[in-house]
Amino acid sequence: MNTLTNKQVKFSDLGLIDYKTAWDEQERLFASIVDQKMQSRAGPEPTPTSNYLLFCEHPHVYTLGTSGHAENLLVDETRLATEFGATFFKIRRGGDITYHGPGQLVGYPILDLDNFFTDIHRYMRLLEESIILTLADYGLVAGRIDGSGHERLTGVWLGSDIPGGSGPARKICAMGVKASRWVTMHGFALNVNTDLAYFSHIVPCGIVGKAVTSLATELGRAVPLPEVAAHVRRHMAALFDMDLIDE
Repeated sequence: MNTLTNKQVKFSDLGLIDYKTAWDEQERLFASIVDQKMQSRAGPEPTPTSNYLLFCEHPHVYTLGTSGHAENLLVDETRLATEFGATFFKIRRGGDITYHGPGQLVGYPILDLDNFFTDIHRYMRLLEESIILTLADYGLVAGRIDGSGHERLTGVWLGSDIPGGSGPARKICAMGVKASRWVTMHGFALNVNTDLAYFSHIVPCGIVGKAVTSLATELGRAVPLPEVAAHVRRHMAALFDMDLIDE
């Protein structure tokens, strides 16, 4: 690869932002990195590619990944809009259906993995680990759950299926990513102060019989979203050996 390694990651907190607006921004940044890679390959001298990390919240919205099943949306789109104030998008990422809304920390790493490591499975595991370590900061034992056969239940979970955990399995963080030419987009959604009633309108991530939870539910109190974001940011920087730069 005719590029230089760049560990700097430009960080932006977008606040509460419309899902489609954030999607368009991801697409723009993703395309800019791919263009940089192509130009570097074609040019006489290697040039570094950029990396970005976006944090945000979204108004009520449901998204369905390319491998998802539409029947996992249990309410038609008209009712979603009129009764629940929510929108629905089919998007190009892995995973099934999920919900985003106020009180949820959403993270979109748009990284050139050539700057870090070219292993998508390791990438997913480190994203999960950043959330697991964040929850540990609040005294919660979280981890991963193996699915049936060779499939894993992607994301971060609490419960007795986790070594040291207790209670029924419950998902606290969903993940779904897209990668092309080793450039990533989409990411994770951590339930912090999320209204969990909105998950009743879907089969979350297409997984039947598993509950969802939030940090506030587990702790019995609301938690400031910027405080949680700071923990996630710190753990991501350490795990990926990245240099986060505020934009």
